[in-house]
Amino acid sequence: MAAENSTGLARTLGLLDVVMVGVAAMIGGAIFVLVGPGMAEAGPALMIAFLLNGVITMFTALTYAELSSALPDTGGGYRWVREGLPRPNAFLSGWMSWFAHTIAGSLYAVAFASFFVHLISQMGLVESSALLEKGFAALAIMAFTIINVKGTSPTSKVGNAITITQISIIGLLIAAAVFAMAFTNNSWPQNFEDFFPHGVSGLVIAMGLTFIAFEGYEVIAQTGNELRNPKKNIPRAILISLCAVVAIYILFTFVFIAGLSSSELGEPSWSYIGGFGELGIIEASRHLLPFGALIVLVGAFVSTLAALNATTYSSSRVSYAMGSQYNLPQPFGKIHPKYKTPVVSTIASGAIMLVLALALDLTEIAFAASVMFLFLFAQVNYAAISIRRLYEKKLEYTFKTPFFPLIPTLGILSAVGLSVYLLFMHPQSWAIAIVWTVAGFIIYKTYTSKKEIEHYAPLIYNQGPEERREYRILIIYHPKYIMHYFKIANAIASEKEGEISVLSVVHIPVHLPLSLSSKVGESAIAVFDKLKKSIPNPIRHRYLVRMSHDVTDAILATVEEQGINLVIMDFSDLRSNRKLLSLSTCDFVGMKIGKNIDVDFQNIVVSYDKGRHSNLGLRIANSISKSFGSKIRVVRGVVESPEDELEVMNAINEMMFDLEMKNVQFEKVYPKTKNVAPSLLEVFDKVESEIIILGAGNQADSAFSPKTLEVLSRTKKSVMVIRDHRFSEFHARTIWKIISSRLRENRYLYRIYVDVVHLGYSLKARRARGRYDEDYFDSKIKQ
Repeated sequence: MAAENSTGLARTLGLLDVVMVGVAAMIGGAIFVLVGPGMAEAGPALMIAFLLNGVITMFTALTYAELSSALPDTGGGYRWVREGLPRPNAFLSGWMSWFAHTIAGSLYAVAFASFFVHLISQMGLVESSALLEKGFAALAIMAFTIINVKGTSPTSKVGNAITITQISIIGLLIAAAVFAMAFTNNSWPQNFEDFFPHGVSGLVIAMGLTFIAFEGYEVIAQTGNELRNPKKNIPRAILISLCAVVAIYILFTFVFIAGLSSSELGEPSWSYIGGFGELGIIEASRHLLPFGALIVLVGAFVSTLAALNATTYSSSRVSYAMGSQYNLPQPFGKIHPKYKTPVVSTIASGAIMLVLALALDLTEIAFAASVMFLFLFAQVNYAAISIRRLYEKKLEYTFKTPFFPLIPTLGILSAVGLSVYLLFMHPQSWAIAIVWTVAGFIIYKTYTSKKEIEHYAPLIYNQGPEERREYRILIIYHPKYIMHYFKIANAIASEKEGEISVLSVVHIPVHLPLSLSSKVGESAIAVFDKLKKSIPNPIRHRYLVRMSHDVTDAILATVEEQGINLVIMDFSDLRSNRKLLSLSTCDFVGMKIGKNIDVDFQNIVVSYDKGRHSNLGLRIANSISKSFGSKIRVVRGVVESPEDELEVMNAINEMMFDLEMKNVQFEKVYPKTKNVAPSLLEVFDKVESEIIILGAGNQADSAFSPKTLEVLSRTKKSVMVIRDHRFSEFHARTIWKIISSRLRENRYLYRIYVDVVHLGYSLKARRARGRYDEDYFDSKIKQ
């Protein structure tokens, strides 16, 4: 009996099975359909196009291999984006991946029907018609939906049989072409003399045209919970299948160009094949072996069936993973008790394929699927970098990407580059992708995010005014320092006309269900009742209590749900919380409270280096000064050259001018050694009582710079560590408000993207200069 893992899925697949799945998905019908059009654009250089696409694909494939070795789970890219990137990236990546795989399945079904009807019409059995093609496409989708519902074992057996047949037919065609090269076309090297007939531009166009052929390795990542020894077998399967497919495409292209006699055809062989477009391989096969066209047709519909089987499997696993994580309705995450397969997800994916195959012309939507695959690949590469930074010491990698993070960075750049290429060549693909993404975002905001938070971090207490301010500060409750945190939050909120929320998280042990722990939160609610008596104007503030197995998840959920711009919390809790710092989209103030905190408010010293953290620190110092009449002095960090010195001075002067700061003392640090921290501490000690404001620093591999951590460990004064998120003003709440406004006014959806980008930068710039107000935001929305 097949082993069953904790998800309920049965581990019935072996290495050969998933290699076959990957090969089937990557070859599909593309080898018969795309080679002809590719030759028309690039000529013999199509081989280089395939090789370059393989290299570009390898960047992301290596990332997939690494992540699947550490986190082998159903869902693949969706699962990894969920671990490595802030919300709502995970939902959107899964949403796009599901759509892309489903569209691909519909395409393969339609292609199969077209080839099959053409085949039987050539045999004189029926007359070709669009209705007949639609009928066979529907039958194919329903058949493979049933096969996938029955279980991965019969799925893999059917898939393996189809893939072996497919490879055998391709092998027969290659052998026939090699035979022609050896015995009937001795002048075959002449076919390659004009190797780049259309130059580099033709090569690039061919790359964009054929790139979709190499996206199928992503299917392998969906097998994590149904594969034996997934940590080793998924990386192996990805690399084996990709290398094999690249070799097959290059060899297939080479022998078909070489096998035909250009003198007999009256034109170069590549031109002859390319002139027939997607039918080029069929026409070429007529010259290579008896019944060649018939064999290609058989191979084409067998290949499309193999690809249909693979995409039906993968699309159902993406939606299953989303259902099990409450990103889709819960039935999507259910496993059939007998077949051990995600039956609802499989049927839903098949139903969507069926509707698309019957109702739509899928050509342009296929390009949109490519765009969404590229978006997904870019997200996965970025998530890989984040996951290494977050969990490298906690995860067991059986494969690691070489030259990290160069390879995933190249994967991001190549995915973005190809997607931009598609923007210019097929702008409709981006329009469809944007509409689908916006639809997913609406579903996320109105349904998914609420359900997800209800499951992982339910809100058991929420009291506050109905009126919401645009700038929102969240205080993480600390029983000893809550009043000090509140004073700072109140100063910032007064300056920005913002609001304050206080969050208390009730940590529930993992073995206890959250649904049975509601009484545990009563003590936290009682604490808030006492707190409200000790702070001014308590009715103006919001009080939140959440239960969760993970405190970080509760904070992240609150940041997203409430649209938080700034979090104030204890630095000792923030310092080592890489997950919170990496997956949040807000600014942070980490507090270390000294003995004389109440006196310290009279003086503030800002350690100013180049960078956004120092700018935010200066703005916060100005807000505190306005509330408490504090004196501010600025300590300039070490600079490496006169040009750097001038840049720092100009940045400080511009900030002070915008904030209307006056009578600020400037000091410069002259370190005695390369370690600047001791010299900074000497400067800080000149004033007995003051609050020190430090920037987080710009460290690639750590959340806070060594200088910041050393100052914190050695000073007895109160310290505020500032961490400015680049996109703290550019959060889901702002995007949702723009979308809602556009939908209410019935404007064109394509304006959303332009407005969001422009408004995000505008809000950040105005808020940085202290000139942000709610009327400005509303005026921009009305425009």
